[in-house]
Amino acid sequence: MVGPTRSKLREGSSDRPQSSCTGQARRRWSAATMEPQQERSAPQERTKWSLLQHFLLGGRKLPSGARNYAARRIQSLNAQNYFQLEEVAKLLLLNRFQFLFTLLDHFREKVQALQMHRFSHRTLFGLAIFVGILHWLHLITLFENDHHFSHLSSLEREMTFRTEMGLYYSYFKTIIEAPSFLEGLWMIMNDRLTEYPLVINTVKRFHLYPEVVIAYWYRTIIGIMNLFGIETKTCWNVTRMEPLNEVQSCEGLGDPACFYIGVIFILNGLMMGLFFIYSTYLSGSQLGGLITVACYFFNHGEATRVMWTPPLRESFSYPFLVLQMYVLTIILRTSTVHKKHYMALCFSNVAFMLPWQFAQFILFTQIASLFPMYVVGYIEPSKFQKIIYVNMSSVALCFILMFGNSMYLSSYYSSCLLVTWAIMQKKSKIQKLGGTELQFWIRLSDLIAARILRYTDFDTLIYTCAPEFDFMEQATPLRYIKTLLLPLILVITYLIFKKIVRDIMCVLYTNTYVRKQLLDNAELVFHTLQLLAFTGLAILIMRLKLFLTPHMCIMASLICSQRLFGWLFCRIHFENVVFGILTMMSIQGCANLHNQWSIMGEFTNLPQEELIHWIKHSTRPDAVFAGAMPTMASIKLSTLRPIVNHPHYEDADLRARTKIVYSVYSRKSAVEVRNNLLKLHVNYYVLEEAWCVVRTKPGCSMLEIWDVEDPSNAANPPLCSILLKDSRPYFTTVFQNSMYRVLKIN
Repeated sequence: MVGPTRSKLREGSSDRPQSSCTGQARRRWSAATMEPQQERSAPQERTKWSLLQHFLLGGRKLPSGARNYAARRIQSLNAQNYFQLEEVAKLLLLNRFQFLFTLLDHFREKVQALQMHRFSHRTLFGLAIFVGILHWLHLITLFENDHHFSHLSSLEREMTFRTEMGLYYSYFKTIIEAPSFLEGLWMIMNDRLTEYPLVINTVKRFHLYPEVVIAYWYRTIIGIMNLFGIETKTCWNVTRMEPLNEVQSCEGLGDPACFYIGVIFILNGLMMGLFFIYSTYLSGSQLGGLITVACYFFNHGEATRVMWTPPLRESFSYPFLVLQMYVLTIILRTSTVHKKHYMALCFSNVAFMLPWQFAQFILFTQIASLFPMYVVGYIEPSKFQKIIYVNMSSVALCFILMFGNSMYLSSYYSSCLLVTWAIMQKKSKIQKLGGTELQFWIRLSDLIAARILRYTDFDTLIYTCAPEFDFMEQATPLRYIKTLLLPLILVITYLIFKKIVRDIMCVLYTNTYVRKQLLDNAELVFHTLQLLAFTGLAILIMRLKLFLTPHMCIMASLICSQRLFGWLFCRIHFENVVFGILTMMSIQGCANLHNQWSIMGEFTNLPQEELIHWIKHSTRPDAVFAGAMPTMASIKLSTLRPIVNHPHYEDADLRARTKIVYSVYSRKSAVEVRNNLLKLHVNYYVLEEAWCVVRTKPGCSMLEIWDVEDPSNAANPPLCSILLKDSRPYFTTVFQNSMYRVLKIN
């Protein structure tokens, strides 16, 4: 290759001296003969060149280092060079138009991307609305199948709200039946029927903001519909089996019970849509959101009980915890957090805490999860400080809205916030806060401590002997395994822990660690720590499965996360993996759904209905009643008679009252029990024979509980058995049926 190249160069250079000479002579001749013509045409050529330059350069100056040739120079070019310049000009013109076309194409792509982004958002919210409606229909179907609620009378519907559910609904009923909303609100804030003869603010004591809001909506909507003459409910007579009488049943927005239940189911339907959006954001894929929704439906019986017990506080509170965790996930993932995110976090915190007294303990586990992340470096100090400030503001707002309820300031959550704030402020000594109010409230933490330390007394046994406060059933993990939820979570948790260990090792052994990598994984670490906390709570208290199971469903969406499974999705189509997992899940999941749909029943409780009718027609409106907590809630709701105890067992004074009332089921003497009941101004005692003999599990019958609390009387016969045989002389039996006996106190 070298030889031929050199010969070509020599051949090309042999004519250069002659050509050069001829060129110089030609240039001199041309300059002598054509100078006047060139001078005459110079202004015109300059104008053409300036126009060409302006067009080619878009009105800009030549770049530095470029030569600006005059018109004389252009005229002196030979024909070949002139044609070359012409070709260059054409090329530049074509390039300019090509640039414009490229710019237009780029702009068109941007518009299409924006349209796709908008379409993606529309698809996201459309799917969220769809799954929300699906869950709402699922809930009302299960509730209707179990209770046949649409065909029950008003009294029967009230009786379905047993225990504390009836207590909460009674205040909703009080507000809507009052002459005005404000009068109804004043009545429940100055209530004498619940803990007679005390006057209490039930909004402060029982977290009744949901009932207040729903009652306001009911009065407003029904008032507007009545104003325009729109029918709000449809009523018909329902014939019941003997010996039950025919009753009237109404359906529609105008029926208070239907409206109340409908709002709860709509709220929990919206929660499912929020689950989908939340999981889509966490996993980065809408398939992740679909996995969460599918897991929730397939494990529905383990995830919620709103379809069986709608008025419980968790039915109102938990949807706002989902919103709160979604907002917190956005804050942890985003490097630049806007003020609106912190405002949304504050709102969701308040909305979560106001309806439910146990909500603060869940937020305490959140702070306990975030603090080690802050220490290790997963959260920026400024961001963590703002999160703490938002939580402290939320507690202050709840304290104000709940009329100074000291429970908000005496909880572990508030103490944890103050200690964390003090540590961040680098305080050397943290003074302990006064705990004078702690003894007045029984908290979830007390029940957990009783579980761990095996401490028992009357109050803790009343709680822990209830099935929902028992340990997690052994069958629960097996149900998780059958739907593949637990194996999926174990794989995801392993990969996240692997990333955590690798991050921490980088912090310990390298000095050039990139902090941004930790910040990117903060939300994954947070969800893993929350999973561990919820697992511990659910094992100790079965009721708290409502936090564990939905959180497992949310984390299941991470099977679509590129950060965790990008190495796998590079080799195979992740859609195939996802649909394969969903197919295997659906085998047991569809069976679980079929079992739920197959539950058919119709509520009836004839003994309690007879009791309520007797109380309404045979006692004075101011007659005071005492008895088992669930029954007292029904009596207050349906008869509006004063009661001395009720199912909201957290207050210390109420626990003392309930202990006196339940002494009927102890081994104390009849005269002692009678005298204590008279001190509470009780006129009638509702005795239930089942409470004398029922034993849900070892150590949980009323006699066994009292033997632990009052061992000095353990040798005496049960008072309940004595009263069932003959209640005289301290009591008189005035009503009796197969379940209840009403004893008048002499």
